[in-house]
Amino acid sequence: MRQPKIAFIGAGSTVFAQNLLGDILSYPELRGADIRLLDIDPVRLATTDTVARRVARELGATPGISVTTDRERALDGADYVINMIQVGGYKPATVTDFEVPKKYGLRQTIADTLGIGGIMRALRTVPVLLDMSRDMERLCPDTLHLNYVNPMAMNIWALYRQSPIKTVGLCHSVQHTAGELASDLGIPVAEIDYLCAGINHMAFYLKFEHQGEDLYPKLLQIAEEGRAPKWNRVRYEMLRRLGYFVTESSEHFSEYVPYFIKERRPELIEQFGIPLDEYPRRCESQIASWETLRARLEDDTEKVEVKRSVEYGSLIIHSMETGLPRVVYGNVRNDALIDNLPEGCCVEVPCLVDRNGLQPTRVGGLPPQLAALMQTNINVQALTVEALVTGKREHVYHAAMLDPHTSSELTLDQIWALVDDLLEAHGEWIPEQFHRRKPVGV
Repeated sequence: MRQPKIAFIGAGSTVFAQNLLGDILSYPELRGADIRLLDIDPVRLATTDTVARRVARELGATPGISVTTDRERALDGADYVINMIQVGGYKPATVTDFEVPKKYGLRQTIADTLGIGGIMRALRTVPVLLDMSRDMERLCPDTLHLNYVNPMAMNIWALYRQSPIKTVGLCHSVQHTAGELASDLGIPVAEIDYLCAGINHMAFYLKFEHQGEDLYPKLLQIAEEGRAPKWNRVRYEMLRRLGYFVTESSEHFSEYVPYFIKERRPELIEQFGIPLDEYPRRCESQIASWETLRARLEDDTEKVEVKRSVEYGSLIIHSMETGLPRVVYGNVRNDALIDNLPEGCCVEVPCLVDRNGLQPTRVGGLPPQLAALMQTNINVQALTVEALVTGKREHVYHAAMLDPHTSSELTLDQIWALVDDLLEAHGEWIPEQFHRRKPVGV
């Protein structure tokens, strides 16, 4: 059996790379894969190289492992490209996305998917992804690009509009949330049958059953009786209001809607357990513990832990290589997949994968209240993508104006001033065309 060539872009994300490598190399058919590890940070890259070889030894696998800071070398002839980059890093980019809006009284939790933080992350990320795609068009035109980079929907939508490379966006919110709900109900997740659809981080379980029994009445009972865990109160509240459970975590979801994070209603933060500035706290904690973790990962005297993750990447590669059919959830272009969401936008739907590749399945129409809520997020995605495709700065303002959370907290003048401040603060991380300011009304 042939061995696939798999490029890891952003392999300096050592722990995530370790999980994906463990998944891939655990399959006998993939244990001889040609693994190319790429990162712009040679120190982090060296750590991942060490970890990759330890994982391979632990699994009895014999992959070809190469490391490089040369993107063309990593991409040349690759069958699969796994992308996990973060453009601008935690510092300065993510810190800027939090600290500048905070001066306007606009608070966030994660800021990587929607909102003003998601818009800015798209502006600095999509151009880099597109540049990579141009390299793929030359060096591996038949590759499958497996994107784990946020903001997922904006990235995938923009790439579909500008590159012919086959791309799918992968997330773990569907499978993670299914596991959380199974735990709340005391049912093994493997016994639950579900169907999910929507947009990334705002998909909903249209069906959630156990041995033919609809589990929604039991979930609604948890919500009505106030038994939802504090960290998950936002989603259980939305279940009460909409009748369906959303896939993304409560801390994420709270900043996609105008209902929960309000400077003038601080009691809501306590009531719904919303962790403001959650992502910076996580990053600071990871930075503080990195050297200790790195030493442990590189220590040959310590047993390296290899266990299967819930990520879809290895399942897709294995099914395409062996023909074993599976269903995964992927973020793809809406080509008549969901009737009441815009054609061409990025949707998250079940996808059949086998030797014929990734095949998204048609869902049809969503409950109207769900489609309407998703549309409020799609508006922001669409205008951000339009800004990226056309280079028009005015569409950045328009995207921010329509963002549910931003528009519920700030006036129009404040929104425009905030966009100006963020574009200036991000400097070289944002494409030059977005630094050309036009007066209001032009």
